[in-house]
Amino acid sequence: MGKLLALWRSLANRWLYLPGVLVISVLFGAALYLQHVLRQDPCPLCMIQRVIFIAMLVVFAVATLHNPERAGAKGYAVLIGLLALSGVGVASRHIWIQHLPKDQVPACGPGLDYMLENFPMTEVLQELMHGSGECAAKGWTFLTLGIPEWSLVWYVLLGAWAAMIALRKPA
Repeated sequence: MGKLLALWRSLANRWLYLPGVLVISVLFGAALYLQHVLRQDPCPLCMIQRVIFIAMLVVFAVATLHNPERAGAKGYAVLIGLLALSGVGVASRHIWIQHLPKDQVPACGPGLDYMLENFPMTEVLQELMHGSGECAAKGWTFLTLGIPEWSLVWYVLLGAWAAMIALRKPA
C-alpha cells in the first residue's frame, strides 16, 4: 500500500487526468455503438448527458495537456465537479422518469430538430430537461443497470477522481 501511495504522489497531474480522457472516450464510443450499430436512438435527456460528458472530456483533455500544479488542479476539479453534478442531476431526472408508472410518463414532444429550428434556445433547453415519453423507454442494460444509471455512476466516479487529484498531497 505504501508503494501505491508513493506512486500516486509522485505522478505528474498530467498522468492522473489522462484516465478521465480515456474513460470518457470509451463511454462515448459505447454510446455511438449503441446508437449506430444497435439502433438505439438517444432520447433528449441522453443527448444532454452526452454533451455533459463531452464537456468533461474537454476539461480532462485540457488538464492533461496543461499538467497543472496544485492551484490549477483545484480549478480543474471545480469545473469537472460542476459538470459532474449537472450530469448527476440530468441522470437522476432520467432515472426518475424511467421509474414512473406508465400513466404518469410525460407525453412525447416534438423532435429535437423541429425544436431547434422553431423554438428559442431557452425553451428548447427547458423542454429537453423536462424529458418526454421516449425518455421513459428502457433500452440497453448491463448488470441490471440501464444507461442513465451507468451515466450516474460515471459522473460520480469522474467527479470524485478529479477531487482526489486536486486534494492529493505532493511527494
